[in-house]
Amino acid sequence: MEQVEQDPEFITLSRQFKATATELISVLEQKQKTGGRTKVLLETVPVHKLADIFVASFEISFEEQLCMLDSVDLKVRLSKATELVDRHLQSIHVAEKITQKVEGQLSKSQKEFLLRQQMRAIKEELGDNDDDEDDVVALERKMQSSGMPSNIWKHAQRELRRLKKMQPQQPGYNSSRVYLELLADLPWQKASEEYELDLRVAKERLDSDHYGLTKVKQRIIEYLAVRKLKPDARGPVLCFVGPPGVGKTSLASSIAAALGRKFIRISLGGVKDEADIRGHRRTYIGSMPGRLIDGVKRVAVCNPVMLLDEIDKTGSDVRGDPASALLEVLDPEQNKTFNDHYLNVPFDLSKVIFVATANRVQPIPPPLLDRMEVIELPGYTPEEKLKIAMHHLIPRVLDQHGLTSEFLKIPEAMVKLVIQGYTREAGVRNLERNLAALARAAAVRVAEQEPAVSPIKDVHSLASPLLENRLADGAEVEMEVIPMGVNNHEISSTFKIASPLTVDEDMLEKVLGPPRFDDKEAAERVATPGVSVGLVWTSVGGEVQFVEATAMGGKGELHLTGQLGDVIKESAQIALTWVRARARDLLLATADETNLLEGRDVHIHFPAGAVPKDGPSAGVTLVTALVSLFSQKRVRADTAMTGEMTLRGLVLPVGGIKDKVLAAHRCGIKRVILPERNLKDLIEVPSAVLSGLEIIVAKRMEDVLEQAFDGGCPWRQHSKL
Repeated sequence: MEQVEQDPEFITLSRQFKATATELISVLEQKQKTGGRTKVLLETVPVHKLADIFVASFEISFEEQLCMLDSVDLKVRLSKATELVDRHLQSIHVAEKITQKVEGQLSKSQKEFLLRQQMRAIKEELGDNDDDEDDVVALERKMQSSGMPSNIWKHAQRELRRLKKMQPQQPGYNSSRVYLELLADLPWQKASEEYELDLRVAKERLDSDHYGLTKVKQRIIEYLAVRKLKPDARGPVLCFVGPPGVGKTSLASSIAAALGRKFIRISLGGVKDEADIRGHRRTYIGSMPGRLIDGVKRVAVCNPVMLLDEIDKTGSDVRGDPASALLEVLDPEQNKTFNDHYLNVPFDLSKVIFVATANRVQPIPPPLLDRMEVIELPGYTPEEKLKIAMHHLIPRVLDQHGLTSEFLKIPEAMVKLVIQGYTREAGVRNLERNLAALARAAAVRVAEQEPAVSPIKDVHSLASPLLENRLADGAEVEMEVIPMGVNNHEISSTFKIASPLTVDEDMLEKVLGPPRFDDKEAAERVATPGVSVGLVWTSVGGEVQFVEATAMGGKGELHLTGQLGDVIKESAQIALTWVRARARDLLLATADETNLLEGRDVHIHFPAGAVPKDGPSAGVTLVTALVSLFSQKRVRADTAMTGEMTLRGLVLPVGGIKDKVLAAHRCGIKRVILPERNLKDLIEVPSAVLSGLEIIVAKRMEDVLEQAFDGGCPWRQHSKL
């Protein structure tokens, strides 16, 4: 031992072992607050025995223990002991780093948890721990009183138990709570109390809100009558189709008022995401219920009148097809168990009365259209517009501008001029805008007048020396006191004008400018051969469409302009083919001419080139324009026409007859040529319009040509057709 202790290598190993062992003891002393006796061992026990003592206290494998016992050489034994002590020290350091990192992450949540526990304990000691203040308990009570079905209540209880086990700091706590609040807020059984249905009162209400629309009102009265006889009857899904401004949306609110139900409007214009109808799944961040469930939650009743506005303007993309999602909503057999993705439980929508609006039927998918009862609102006649303006629009415009009939009077004759010269539309929105412009002009004149008494801003300013002197002398002082809580009518009455402002033609031209339309337009446009007047249907109602044709030198080609679709291009080709085939019979070509287009081209143009045009109803108009061009005879300016034509000259029926006839009446047309098979559609046209028009029916193209030219068709007697 003496020789070994003098060995420099042994001395170095001993120092290294003692340094490592001292560091290990220091670490253990900080963790466990012990180690005093171990330090004494380091100073008194020999190094080779100390190595055995340290190694025996470690948890090492059986093989490592045998290897340690097998080492007889002191240097080898000390080297292995140093390695084991250092490894144990390193493992302690790694464990400390992990513990510090975890404690750093949990320290904030632990601190908040401890503070909340302390607050709860303090409240219990003070006796302030009221169950009503506990949000979770209040939410549970709200859910119990919501009246949800038993199967949904079980689902809600599972979610509530999960919520109670969570801490408010956990990520899913807020989403679970918002979901449970939605379940508690939904009106599972709560319904609005309906009035006792009185059909006479409902009819008076509809008549007061809307003028005309007899067919639509009759359908609503029929529905109310069925509801009166069978209160639990399953209501139809009405779809009002018509141009803008004819009262589709306001009709739905009138239905809700007549039934005594709450009304909610959901706009579907531009909606392309299926989740807007069905909601988002709760797995997504920022998920929310669909518009239908959200709307029912806002009105807080399960039987509202729900308006699906602009149902024809939904789109589709990679996020789904909202129109397909509406199939379940509008099907009475399926909407009893409507499943919103966010709600994830069935909700009964069968008690909701759905009303849809659209400008056109064509964009609506056929399966969705099959679930709705379409009611068309084609537009108003000038007489109806006049009545609407006098009874509804003018009083509303005056009220919106703080005026009364004492300040502004608009005679019926001036309203007629506005309708005829400044607005040509199916609805009444532009008419209301023009009336509002007249009201603004009158408001400027009234506001420029001196008020009878200036509004008093400071009450103390009344105590002026002049007023005090006049009161002391007993003189009469004329005063007008204006209370602060008056409305605009009472304030308007403080302005005095000599006489009410009456609208005349000069004021119309000054405020609205020169008339935009006149009845001479058709006569001016057809003053030359090659022009005919057609009737077309658009999403904003019927319109008058002029067709112009001209010939020039060329190679016998046909040129078409006016942003035309494929169908109308084919109609033009059919029309030209028919005219060329009948050229001799119609005296458009001599016996020597075999080709009507030899050495010349034909150009057909549809004015208003920025507006896309398509459809087959311009066939007869195209033939008339071509016959007028080749015969150099003018078409009658007071005649408009519509109809599809076959290659054999038959005139086929077309759609939108009521809109087209109303458009002709608005534009001053006196004669309208229609296909014979469209005669049945005239029953929908108001009698006031039919009385001012001459309706001519045509079965073949020759009938159209006979009526389209002055004096009839001069070549009719020579025709072999």
